[in-house]
Amino acid sequence: QVRLVESGGGLVQPGGSLRLSCTASGRIFLIGTMGWYRQAPGKERQLVATITRGDATNYADSVKGRFTISRDNATNTVALQMNSLEPEDTAVYVCNADEIRINGRSLSTYTHWGQGTRVTVSS
Repeated sequence: QVRLVESGGGLVQPGGSLRLSCTASGRIFLIGTMGWYRQAPGKERQLVATITRGDATNYADSVKGRFTISRDNATNTVALQMNSLEPEDTAVYVCNADEIRINGRSLSTYTHWGQGTRVTVSS
């Protein structure tokens, strides 16, 4: 079973920075796309950013130019550098990873989620 563990959340003032990290562990053949999502109180979960094994990235419009996603395939770790944080970025940030398994002659993808780490942007 693959487990995702996030770290790096906390309280920061507007304009500040935080770096989130998430590591996948367990019996892993291959990790495909990894990403970060967030859920603010009373709102639905939304995509923040994703990154493929080849480092192709995708960002929500609201974080472009402020957040940077990166990964280390050797350690199955994904990071999210968040700069110029705004109160609207306050949310629980959840890590996501696609695990790829070999099933006979085919490959199957299983999506895993972390428990989340809280980010609060407030003065």
